[in-house]
Amino acid sequence: MFDESLAYLLAKFAHILLFVYWLGGDVGVFYSSGFVIDPKLSRDARLTAFRIFSELDMLPRYCLALMLTVGGLLAHYGGVPHAPGQLILAVLLGPLWVLLVWAVHHYQTQPLGRSLTKFDFYFRCFMIVALIASVGYAWGEGRLRPYPWLAAKLLIFAFLIFCGLVIRVKLPRFVAGYRQLLTNGATEQSDRDMAEGMRTCRPYVLAIWVGLLAAAFIGIAKPGGGL
Repeated sequence: MFDESLAYLLAKFAHILLFVYWLGGDVGVFYSSGFVIDPKLSRDARLTAFRIFSELDMLPRYCLALMLTVGGLLAHYGGVPHAPGQLILAVLLGPLWVLLVWAVHHYQTQPLGRSLTKFDFYFRCFMIVALIASVGYAWGEGRLRPYPWLAAKLLIFAFLIFCGLVIRVKLPRFVAGYRQLLTNGATEQSDRDMAEGMRTCRPYVLAIWVGLLAAAFIGIAKPGGGL
């Protein structure tokens, strides 16, 4: 016999793990980026730091991709009503999104990777719009009104996706500097490019951290009641 109380506890546990690994991984990525852009370090040290930076960055990406699926299951087993078919879509979303994230990274140096990167960018734009629209629709229908904190968490999640897209838009200067470091060695210009690229991303990285902490607090405090 299926035990929904156990499913609820497992979903809550997975939700906590995703938060911890997302925020912890993101902090690790930010910290290691400082070694990549440090001109005082040797070329080999900076390249090693970048490999750590690049691989560690996959962890928060996977966590983001899985968060809606786990959150949807947590809400379902906690008693939040879903629109017909919505839960099925939420369950399918996570594994497919993880697969896309993996493929973008795995094929990044190939033509397929460039196509997937473009698709991933527009998919995330779609997710922002879809989240905002679905929250508005569910609120208007009355399904989310008993759970205002859940509506807030979903809107924060849309904001986190937006911050990630802005970071992606601002990264090319860093990437250009890194390519120079990788191929022919660093120059004053490449060092400036990498440092400036990271500087312009920093506010959005911090915004993601604040958003994650706010979402976690809201999920614990549940202002407005429900669950």
